[in-house]
Amino acid sequence: MKLPILSVKEIPKALERDGFKPIRQKGSHISLYKKSIDKTYLVVVPDKKEVKRGTLLGILKQAGMDRERFFELLKKK
Repeated sequence: MKLPILSVKEIPKALERDGFKPIRQKGSHISLYKKSIDKTYLVVVPDKKEVKRGTLLGILKQAGMDRERFFELLKKK
């Protein structure tokens, strides 16, 4: 499934639905974190008008999340 080009507002909302919490915004980047039993995830999302597919793929890798799970979180509102 091909990743979409998304606005910066949609990505943090989807990650927050998975348990990520925003910790800071420094300059043009938003940092979110999530603690699990065995690992702590730190995700940095650029605060741009649109986030390209390659950048989104990097964000998903930082979050330890696959595409299917991310699409499920995008659909929830």
